[in-house]
Formats: sequence, C-alpha cells, structure tokens
Amino acid sequence: MKYIGLIICVAMAVPLANAPAAAQNAYVASSAPAIASAVVDTNSVITIRKRVNEVNVLFIAMDKHGKFVRDLSQNDFSFLDDHKPPQQIVNFSQQTDLPLQMGLLIDTSGSVRGRFQFEQDAAVGFLQHTIRPHYDHAFVMGFSARNKVVQDFTDNVSLLAAGVQNLQDGGGTALYQAIYAACKERLLKDDSDRPMRRALVIVSDGEDNQSEVSRQQAIEMAQRAQVLIYAISTDDSGLILRGDKVLQQLADATGGRAFFPYKMKDIKNSFSAIEDELRSQYVVSYHPADFDPDGRYRAIEITALKKDLQVRARKGYFAPQQ
Repeated sequence: MKYIGLIICVAMAVPLANAPAAAQNAYVASSAPAIASAVVDTNSVITIRKRVNEVNVLFIAMDKHGKFVRDLSQNDFSFLDDHKPPQQIVNFSQQTDLPLQMGLLIDTSGSVRGRFQFEQDAAVGFLQHTIRPHYDHAFVMGFSARNKVVQDFTDNVSLLAAGVQNLQDGGGTALYQAIYAACKERLLKDDSDRPMRRALVIVSDGEDNQSEVSRQQAIEMAQRAQVLIYAISTDDSGLILRGDKVLQQLADATGGRAFFPYKMKDIKNSFSAIEDELRSQYVVSYHPADFDPDGRYRAIEITALKKDLQVRARKGYFAPQQ
C-alpha cells in the first residue's frame, strides 16, 4: 500500500479540492480506496495523504505463428480486473527499453550433470547479450537441496559470468524454495520508483524433492513480487515429463514462458528468445473497479480483439490489506 505525502502552502480560503494531485508511482501495483486528510496549522500549511489505486501489467501479443506484434493500440485489447472492466485506463504503451531486474536461477542438482557445463556457457552468453551496464541489474543463484546466491545484484557482466562458472553441480533439488527465496528476499524488496521489468530465468528439469514450501507458495510469492518466470528445461529425453509440466505451470501463472530444448544447441536459442521477449512487451496501467483492500487474489484477463492474436500476461495479483 503506497502513501504519498504533499506539503502545499495555500491561503485558508482555498478549498482542499483545488490542491494538486500527488505524483503516482506508475509501476508499483498499490491498491486501496483513495482517501485524503488535511491538517492546517497557523501558517496555513496543508498536508495531503493519499493512497494510490493503480495496477500495472506487462504483457506480450503474438500472432498465430508465435511472432511478436509490436504495433497495437489500447483499442486492440479488452481488459478485465476481477471479471470487471477497469474504472479507468491510466496508461497504455509499448515498452521495449525498460530497465531489467533479473534473477538467473540455475539448477545444480545431480540430475542435470550431463548438460551442466553447456548450460553454464549458454547462461553466460545470455547475460553478456542482455545486461546493459549502468541500466540493468541481475543476480545469480545456484540451487540444489539448498540455494546459494553466488553473485548478488550487479550490472557488471564479468562478475555475473564468474558467478555462473563457479557453480558446482550435485545434490537434490529444491526448486520451489529457490523461487520463493529469490522473489521474497530480492525482487519483492526492490523499492525503486522508476519503471522496470522483473524476471526470473530458471534453468532446471523442474523436479523438486527438497523444498519446504509448495509450488503454489512459490507462484504466489512470484505474483506478489510481480515477477515473470521464464523456464528452460534441462530434460533432453524428448518426452513431456512431470518436471516439464511444472515449469510450464510456473511460467503460465506469472505471464512468462517455458522452453523445452531437447538438443543442447537449442538452449542458446531459448536464451535468445527470452532476451527478445523482455524487450517486446506492452504495459497497461489502470484503476480497478469496485476495489476492496482485503488482501485477496484478483484475476486479470487481457484479450486481443483482432483475429489470430494471442496475449500472454500474469494471471492476477494480490490486493494489499488495510
């Protein structure tokens, strides 16, 4: 819940309604009924406090061939929040150059041993192409039975690459625990007031046998942190296994995407597709209708009105509580 305070000097005869509105943080989804209060002292200084109701959603539009469509307008989409049209659309735009806050989570358990070195090399190449100095920031976490951050947030690609190469494989798998920790301890805490894109890129077989949190708890924490999950499967069997379905569910629930590169050379293509997608998104900001700050989950539905267009976005968000 976001509070904005303004100090405005006015004459006593000026009504409160004429005071200028508080500037809003356009990319933090803070929702609660709008309220205002004023305290007037002998110097005629009024302090206005207002809760800001604004939901912000990044989404992708693709044609039937899976190619990005980048020339659409607000009128090409239908938006529903909690199954109702928004009270007001505040902003709609294409976002190709937002700063990136990203976590790279690499499965180091024994089950990925055969492809581990190749995956490390592909991950380093991805970071080198994606992270822009003085603009984007990323961290690297390895996980097996436990997770370990080998490089915290930085824009230094050399440090990130060294973190990836220093990872050692072996052990069980606590995938959900790693997602939960990455979102809660790093991406949820970010309090930057500038627009940015938050994402987790996970390289794993999707199997979990060690986590102390459930899959649903991991998804919920990612949704609270407004994080897109991109998953690259390390399974090269050519079959759709249980872990592949898990990775797909994680991506679908957060508006990301799952990749299943059965050949090692295709892993680099998966990383390239993620890089392209992170620069090819739309953003819509709106005030939801009939909003109640009760902490419950509110569904988001974005539908393309043009034929043969598909939209991928996060499924919803949790309202704050008073």
